[in-house]
Amino acid sequence: MRTILLLALLLPATVPRDDRDRSPYDVALSSDGRWALVANATSDSVALVDLEAGKVAAEVPVGRRPFSLAWQGATAAVTNWLSDDLTILRIEPPKLAVAATVPVGDEPRGVALAAGRAYVALSGENAVAVVDLASRAVTKAATGDEPWHLALAGDRLAVSCSNSQDVRVHEAPSLKLLHRVEMRGHNLRRIAAAPDGSVAYVCNIAERGRPATKDNIDRGWVVASRLSRVPLREESFREAVSLDPRGKAVADVDGVAVSPDGKALAVAAGGTHELLLLRLPLPFVAFGGPGDHIDADLLKDATRFRRVDLGGRPVAAAFAPDGRTVVATNYLSNSLQVVDFETGKVTRAIPLGGPAEPSLARRGESIFYDGRRSFNQWYSCHSCHVDGHTNGSAYDTMNDGRYGNLKKTLSLRGVAKTGPWTWHGWQTDLRNTLAHSLRTTMQGPEPKAEDLEALAAFLATIDFVPPAGPRDEPARRGEALFKNHGCSTCHEPPDYTTGETYRVGLEAPDDAYSGFNPPSLRGVVLRGPWLHDGRAHTLGDLFAKHHRPFKLAEKPDFTPEELKDLIAFLRSL
Repeated sequence: MRTILLLALLLPATVPRDDRDRSPYDVALSSDGRWALVANATSDSVALVDLEAGKVAAEVPVGRRPFSLAWQGATAAVTNWLSDDLTILRIEPPKLAVAATVPVGDEPRGVALAAGRAYVALSGENAVAVVDLASRAVTKAATGDEPWHLALAGDRLAVSCSNSQDVRVHEAPSLKLLHRVEMRGHNLRRIAAAPDGSVAYVCNIAERGRPATKDNIDRGWVVASRLSRVPLREESFREAVSLDPRGKAVADVDGVAVSPDGKALAVAAGGTHELLLLRLPLPFVAFGGPGDHIDADLLKDATRFRRVDLGGRPVAAAFAPDGRTVVATNYLSNSLQVVDFETGKVTRAIPLGGPAEPSLARRGESIFYDGRRSFNQWYSCHSCHVDGHTNGSAYDTMNDGRYGNLKKTLSLRGVAKTGPWTWHGWQTDLRNTLAHSLRTTMQGPEPKAEDLEALAAFLATIDFVPPAGPRDEPARRGEALFKNHGCSTCHEPPDYTTGETYRVGLEAPDDAYSGFNPPSLRGVVLRGPWLHDGRAHTLGDLFAKHHRPFKLAEKPDFTPEELKDLIAFLRSL
């Protein structure tokens, strides 16, 4: 592989003639390490890349927003997040073809292949699906809340569940739940099993709920990055390593890859535009740690911890069979980057296609994902508003006028058309809202006017996820209940919000602003916990205890059967 890459440096790269951003989100390598398969998120395509020639050999259209892929032999599978399906591919390098498309369920994300089956994480259903590649039959089982990625290790299937903050270990292929590993942090991302199948590695963040002051940020008490490992063969606890040096943190850890011998790891940190190269042993700690900052001895040892600046937004990585070559996807630069693990040098960048110059919205997207916009680069907008949505956590910021009360992160889907902004609705200009967040929540440098224009243009591209299907009879009954009980007064169709603020009995005496602006209910079922401080852990609790129709509108409270119908309606939004 080393010889191949050195030769490839001498060959010109070929770029597909297409001005769409590719935004590569995932990568898998062939068994010989010559070919890379890439999921291009914003061009709805998959590309087969010849790493020897340094060019795209083939590219085929797939479903909407391809998210993750897996490759085994002549077969590959890619999940299409927005079209709720799985594309099965046939690969005979340099040829690539679509063999079939299989509907799998709501919001498919991670995928793994083994023994003629595809395993798919369904983040919109809190479930895992198994697809028989021959018959196209689909079976499902429940898992944790908002599963993002999964990894297979023999008969063990590990699923990283972002909102329930855990890794669920299932038996494969039965999907029987074997055990759950609590992670004590949000933003669980890609998960990779060690070659011996004993553990899996996963990236996540840790939070301490402290006010977002500069001192607390740099102490690692607001958002911090972790590399964790979880047991696969027996029930036990997670162990973690802190990745952040004080003064120059690591932001938005996402992709993790394990070398074929299991002794080296590569971690993509998109917020700080870098690839972290780590070598075992690492100071993993289960209890009483791992501490807020990276272990001092590890930080000083370049053979065990190295930061490689890639620019853009690296999000996924894969080791070649030689164990020395790492291939990373760079979402914002529309490229693959090849890194030598031993030297930390970028040996090649392979363009995948895209416009010569970024659009205004694309420039805003780069700001949104940029951890260097925060104090000492600890987090980005994306860290809390994941891909323009929410990570389900709560933070103590000045967006509600004072420190001292945690507020749940609002989703940004549809944000450009659902003002005013913040929980209390006191911000009436989107650009001023963005400037305030960059300045006070992130404690970063003063944004320029052109930065705010670009960021607003990007946010205008973030829309609600379309419903999984038409409303059934329970959902239609729930819609009638929603209207008859006065819910639509504050949550008006089509986006189920209004531009007003209302006093709803949840206010604190020392709130800086009066009342609350109702957030959109589109996608609300998957935004738990609920209400401004996350006090409602189920929708049943929300309507039975905290947001009762009788208290709000002097309408009859919902019966248990009515509540089931109401939730069916909310699920359809």
